[in-house]
Amino acid sequence: MVNISKFDTRLESLPANILTLIASIDELKGRWTAGVNLHPQILGRLKQSVLITSTGASTRIEGAKLSDTEVEDLMKGISVQKFKDRDAQEVKGYYELLKKVFDSWQSIKINEGTIKHFHQEILKYVDKDTFHRGQYKITENKVQMVDAKGNIVGTIFDTTPVYLTPIEMQELVEWTTEALKNKNYHCLLVIGNFVVEFLKVHPFRDGNGRLSRILTNLFMLQAGYLYMPYVSHERLVEEKKQEYYVSLRKAQNTFKSEKPDIVPWLTFFLNIILEQSKEAVNLLAADNVEKTLSEKQLAVLEYLEKAKEATPSDITKKTEIARPTVNQALKKLLKLKKTERIGMGRSTRYRIL
Repeated sequence: MVNISKFDTRLESLPANILTLIASIDELKGRWTAGVNLHPQILGRLKQSVLITSTGASTRIEGAKLSDTEVEDLMKGISVQKFKDRDAQEVKGYYELLKKVFDSWQSIKINEGTIKHFHQEILKYVDKDTFHRGQYKITENKVQMVDAKGNIVGTIFDTTPVYLTPIEMQELVEWTTEALKNKNYHCLLVIGNFVVEFLKVHPFRDGNGRLSRILTNLFMLQAGYLYMPYVSHERLVEEKKQEYYVSLRKAQNTFKSEKPDIVPWLTFFLNIILEQSKEAVNLLAADNVEKTLSEKQLAVLEYLEKAKEATPSDITKKTEIARPTVNQALKKLLKLKKTERIGMGRSTRYRIL
């Protein structure tokens, strides 16, 4: 018999603000479901952008330095042999796994085997992690604070001991899947509890934070929050990175006490989901002139949105679109008042309005 009392205890008698946050999220979820009428081409473009943004943000949360532009460059057909450092290796693993979740979430069954497989996939290109990919930790892994020089200056909290990790992961996964199936609690509470407990256990030697965000996307999609691929969850967490860590620690540090308090974490988690929901609904309300654009015209617009300003030759080089087609796209974007032209002749540049 699985001991599930600690999880149920955390979710009893939650304050009104938690229930209010959930109600607001679900109201926006309903508006997205009822109102989503974006062209498949637009959705595809949004998904590709989120893959890049989420990959960059999730790896930077854990200390990587690659910018979104560098992440995008890495994903443009670069072979694994060209990866020179760990950051680049981690980026490719995260990108490919998140894409799999976005494309195939309906057919993925969440269990311990899936979680271990995901861990293997997220680190599949990282040379130094070959020996422990897809396996629970065999050495202790305290979460420690590191100064600017890389020196350990203190322990933030102790994770689950090695010998208890398998049983605690079994309890967590079984409780989560059962609670979601039987609707014992609102799904957002169940998902939030899974994330904070998973990070407390810290079941793997490395990659726990990144894997928790992959699993968050999967759980949310399976729970019906279908805007996850179109607004980056990871970006919103990165923007509030300090609050993210503080809320985790505040909750986790109470879990072994007589009064476990998950509210600090749930408040942070639900506010992130609420912001994500608002951004998703804003996509529906926006003036989507992109609906009138062809695939290549969209590509030109997307490049200008990132570059802010560029010459036609720059656009041709970066997008690999023929120069005449770029010129036609720029003409249409000018007509639609999406861009403006600066300068004349060879010095002519275009930028987003």
